Amino acid sequence: MEPKRILIFNVNWLGDVLFSTAVISNIRRNYGNSFIACIIPKHCYQVLKGNPHLDELIIFDEKGFHKGFFQKLSFVRFLKDKNFDVVFLLHRSFSRALICRLAGIKERIGYQTKKRAFLLTKNIPRPKKDSIHRIDYYLNIIEKAGLKVEDRFLEFFFSEEDRTFTNDFLNKNSIAENDVLVVLNPGGNWMLKRWPKEYWALLADRLIADFKAKVVITGGTGDLTLVKEIKEAMKEKPVIACGILNIKQMAALCSMLDLFITADTGPLHIANASGAKKIIAIFGPTSPEITGPYPMKNTVILRKDVGCSIPCYRLDCEDNRCMKEITVEDVVKEIEAII
Repeated sequence: MEPKRILIFNVNWLGDVLFSTAVISNIRRNYGNSFIACIIPKHCYQVLKGNPHLDELIIFDEKGFHKGFFQKLSFVRFLKDKNFDVVFLLHRSFSRALICRLAGIKERIGYQTKKRAFLLTKNIPRPKKDSIHRIDYYLNIIEKAGLKVEDRFLEFFFSEEDRTFTNDFLNKNSIAENDVLVVLNPGGNWMLKRWPKEYWALLADRLIADFKAKVVITGGTGDLTLVKEIKEAMKEKPVIACGILNIKQMAALCSMLDLFITADTGPLHIANASGAKKIIAIFGPTSPEITGPYPMKNTVILRKDVGCSIPCYRLDCEDNRCMKEITVEDVVKEIEAII
């Protein structure tokens, strides 16, 4: 296709930004010689940093620096000076479509909503809610816009410096290359998707005592309290990487491990995209068919039918049975088949 200046206005959530990497790579294949930029929120910057398909990453800090009216107006002027020819709006918000219209971007492509249809030059009909995987939900936008979609794989990139830092971290914690390395990721931005912390503590003890594994517990700075509580409930001693490794370094760790155990959260997809050998993913209120890892060839999905409709968005759920019904023994059975 003829070279253009292309903008991708991305979404706000780490997992979905990961899903959008399939869109980014397919746009690059369609516009090989074009300039491609992507707008993302500040907290997702590391997800796309180093992505070779992008020429520029632009941060739109809607809840911080760009919160006010005049700051948004300044951002509009900034985009206008960039002279983009086309924007693919992966986010369904009215304000993002308005920003692109005011910035003078001639082609504005995204999902149609009643409020913003007049702001788009190409309105894509939205698929029925929860009818397709999130990867396909985003790829559908560019496919319906006439672009060729050749694959639907996630991509996540880290550097040799990230690998070296992670290797040093493992060495400092007496984890050798021939050790059985299991990484646990107990956190998650949605409380109802979390497996009980008591279960994590029991599982970590079993891994160390019964399987002679070296257990590393990961997470962001927001998970420090949770990880501390898990460690205090344990009899054995795990290695804590929470708040130490960033997501690039965690990806490097995932490329080295024997087994990654997690719930349905962003690090699940980072591990999968980074080449983790084996993954056990614990699913409760969400559906693997919609937000599960892709491809799933190296992943075991654990979930229990508790009579609820899945996906479930009841944030007022009091018993969280869908997660509690998955026992430590259920996970151990899968570990026995892997290790």
